[in-house]
Amino acid sequence: MSHVVELIQHYGLAFVFVNVLALQAGLPIPAYPTLIVTGALAAGGSYSPAALLGTAVIASLIADLGWYAAGRRFGSSILKTLCRVSLSPDSCVRQTESVFARWGAPSLTVAKFVPGFASVATAMAGAMRVSLPRFVLFDAIGAMLWAGVAIALGMLFHEAIANVLAVLEAMGRIGLVLIAFVFIVYIALKWWQRQRFLKQLRMDRVTIDELHELMSQKRVGRIIDVRSPASQALTGRIPGAVTVDFDNLQTDLLAVEPESEVVVYCACPNEATAARVAKALLQRGFKRVRPLAGDIDAWIASGMPVER
Repeated sequence: MSHVVELIQHYGLAFVFVNVLALQAGLPIPAYPTLIVTGALAAGGSYSPAALLGTAVIASLIADLGWYAAGRRFGSSILKTLCRVSLSPDSCVRQTESVFARWGAPSLTVAKFVPGFASVATAMAGAMRVSLPRFVLFDAIGAMLWAGVAIALGMLFHEAIANVLAVLEAMGRIGLVLIAFVFIVYIALKWWQRQRFLKQLRMDRVTIDELHELMSQKRVGRIIDVRSPASQALTGRIPGAVTVDFDNLQTDLLAVEPESEVVVYCACPNEATAARVAKALLQRGFKRVRPLAGDIDAWIASGMPVER
């Protein structure tokens, strides 16, 4: 363990750069403990707090610019990829759309404080064609606030953190094993939460061909699009679909017959938001509600028509 502490003391800036870059790139590697510890070491004069903050901001901007470029290049499809590889629940796309649609680029200033929001928000900024200077401005402010809080905490409580490091150093290999164990438990907990979430969403889906046939035979009572208006503007929506807000289901669905066939779709992995809305409708007395398998992307990829 003493070798690890020495490495952090001597290569703290490089360690922070790699850790923050990995986290913002999407890997489940917490960076706040590193920033807090290095902040405590900076209080002891190991290196400059300004250099530490600058290193964290630069690493964050590099990763965020990568997601921003991916968003501009691949559009909304990159958002699904992000949530598919993330250990966070798959509702992140819809939640991010809602926040970004309301606040726009300034939401990036607090994005890193919200779990599962940061990477999706930066990619969405690219997909929404936010200008590069505007993106860099707000993203840099957000990175400075996020890293600055952790560094300030480390400097403020540097004596207590030094005591913890001393205890871990005295424990030797046991201290290193303890840190590794905590990290493994963190990853396992995130994975378990995701698997439990997916289990809750398992329900009957309607395929693209089935929906097309139902529409041809005019046997669909309502097709519901639960995406944000901004997301619908990017891709269009299934002809005849209506927009429904998950928070106002009772109001938005007053004109829908409970006995009719209802199809719900979104733009998130595993049709997560669509499945949640479908479950909520079933609880409200609707008899036949199914999410669309593959959601809007599968509909478009099949060559089906969309309306703007």
